[in-house]
Amino acid sequence: MNKSLRLAKVVPEHAAAPASRDAKTGAHVPYAQDAFERWVLFLDTLRERADNMIAHERQGMPPLLDFDYELLRDARTFNRPANYALLRITRVGEDCWDDCVDEAKPPVIIIDPRAGHGPGIGGFKRDSEVGMAMHEGHPVYFVIFFPEPVPGQTLADVHYALRDFVSEVARRHPDMAPVLYGNCQAGWAATLLAADCEGLTGPIVLNGSPLSYWSGEAASSPMRMMGALTGGSWAAQMVSDLGDGRFDGAWLAQNFESLQPEKAIWDKYATLFAHADTERERFLEFERWWNGYYTLSREEILGITQNLFIGNRLELGEMQLDAHCTIDLRRIGNPLIIFASEGDNITPPEQALGWIAKLYPDTDALKAAGQRIVYMTHEHVGHLGIFVSGSVARLQHRAILESLDEVEALAPGLYEMVIDTPAGDPDCETGDFTVRFEPREVDDLGIASDDAALKQVAQISRINEAAYSAFVSPWLRAATTPASAEALRALHPMRWTRTMFSERANPWMALVKSTAETLRETRDPLPDEHPAILAERALLARTGESLAAWRKGRDAWITHVFGAMFGTFPVTTAPAQADRPEAK
Repeated sequence: MNKSLRLAKVVPEHAAAPASRDAKTGAHVPYAQDAFERWVLFLDTLRERADNMIAHERQGMPPLLDFDYELLRDARTFNRPANYALLRITRVGEDCWDDCVDEAKPPVIIIDPRAGHGPGIGGFKRDSEVGMAMHEGHPVYFVIFFPEPVPGQTLADVHYALRDFVSEVARRHPDMAPVLYGNCQAGWAATLLAADCEGLTGPIVLNGSPLSYWSGEAASSPMRMMGALTGGSWAAQMVSDLGDGRFDGAWLAQNFESLQPEKAIWDKYATLFAHADTERERFLEFERWWNGYYTLSREEILGITQNLFIGNRLELGEMQLDAHCTIDLRRIGNPLIIFASEGDNITPPEQALGWIAKLYPDTDALKAAGQRIVYMTHEHVGHLGIFVSGSVARLQHRAILESLDEVEALAPGLYEMVIDTPAGDPDCETGDFTVRFEPREVDDLGIASDDAALKQVAQISRINEAAYSAFVSPWLRAATTPASAEALRALHPMRWTRTMFSERANPWMALVKSTAETLRETRDPLPDEHPAILAERALLARTGESLAAWRKGRDAWITHVFGAMFGTFPVTTAPAQADRPEAK
C-alpha cells in the first residue's frame, strides 16, 4: 500500500546482540521506561483515531479535500438520481481560482474511486492531483459521492450522472474538451463514458485503473482466485441482503488490508509504536480517510461483480448499460493515458493494460481503429501513492499534464511515455525534464491470462447466484431490518477494532489521554542509535518479514487450489510485483 506506511528495516539482523551488554550495565531500565512511554503515546494515538472516526461519521462524512470548493451539481436531484455531486475547486491555500487558473488550458475533472472509502484521495494533500493540476493552471473540478446510495441506485444511474457533470464542465469551457482523471475504479467509470453509445472527446487519464480483471499471472493478484474459491458473486449479494439492501464498504477495505497484512496490519502499527513521538500526525491524517467507510447499493455491487470482477463483460464488449446501449471499448476515440505501477498490488500493470491485446490482436488493428494509447509505469510506487501523488509520483503527474497537447497530436498507435530527468535529480525538483513517446507494439506488452479457467469461474458464479437468489435471498431479506443491518455495520471488525479505543466505548482511555498529555511535556526519548532501540526495531522488522512469508505461503496455496479446481493458471518464477526489491 502507501509507501509511507512501510516499516523500514533499520538495522541488519545481527545488530540485536548489543542488547545483552546493556543489560549488564543496567541500561534496560531507561529502555523499559522509554518503551512504556511510547506504548502510552501509541494507545493515545489510537484513541484520537477512534474519536476522529466517530466525529467524522457524526458530521456526515464530508469529502476530505485539502482545498476550498463550491457545489455545482447534485445528482440526488436528477430525474435518475444518484449519490454523486460535482464540485469546482475555488481555492488552493491563499490562492483563489482567479490567481491560479489559465482559461486557455483545458479543464480537468478528477473522479475518485468508490471502492469502500469516501472521496478525497485525489485531493487529500496539497501536493496531489488537484494541487498539481491547479499549479499547472488548469481549471479543476472534482466528482464526489455521498455516504449512502440512493435506494435502488444502479451503475447506469451513476453513469448518466457523470455524463451530466462532463456536459456541465464542457458548457463552462466551450472552447476545449475536458480532461478526465479516473482513479482506480473511477477509471473504468470514466472509460464507460467514452465507450458508450454517445462517446466523449478529450483525453482520459487512467491512474491505477483495472479494465482487465482476468489478465496477469497468478502471483500478481491471488485475491481474485479467492473470490473464485468462495463461489463468486453470491457472497456480495448476501452481504447486501444482511445490510438491508446496502453493501458496507468496510468489507472492501478489509479485503485490501488482507492483500498484504504484513504492511496494513503490522508495519503500519509497528512504525507508529517505534516512532510514537513523530508519526502521530502522519498516521492520523491518513487514517481519517482510510476509516471512512461508504456504502454501495445491492444493485451496484452486483453490477460490478457481474460485469467486471467475475463476469469480465466490460472487456468482452458484453456490458449492457441499459436497454438501448452496450458498452464497447472499441468505440473509444479519445486519447488514453494509462499510469500503472509495478509496486501496485491492487491494480498491477497487467490489469491496467491487459485489455489492449484482448481488443486489438496487433498494432495494425489498433491503428486502424484510430486509437491512441499512451502508457507509463512506475517502478515501486504503491496503489494509493499513484493518486496522492507526493514526491513518488509528482513528476509523472506533472509530465502528463504538460504533455496533453502532444498526446492529442500523436498518430494512432501504442506509445510508452518516457521521462528523461537531469542526472542526480530523479524527481526533477530542479531543472527541466523532457518527455518522449516511444512507439510500442501490442505484442511487446506480453501479458498472460487464462480465460478458459476464469470462464469456468464466471459460470459457477452465475449458477451459485441463481441458487442463492431463489432459495436464500428472500428469507434473508424478510428477516433483515434497518436495526439489524445497523448492528452488523457497527460490529464489523474494521469498525470495532477502531472504536474500542475511544473514550466513549472504553473509560480507561481517559487515563491514557491524561497520561499521554503529561508525557509529551516531560518525555526525553532514547536516541535512535541506542542498542536496545536498534534491537527492538530489528525484532519488529523480522516479525513483519515472518508475516510476509506467511502471506506468500497463503497466496501459493490459493494458486495451487485454484489450479487443481479450474485448470492450469499462468505461473511465473519471478516474485509478485509487491514483493520485488524496488517495491519495498
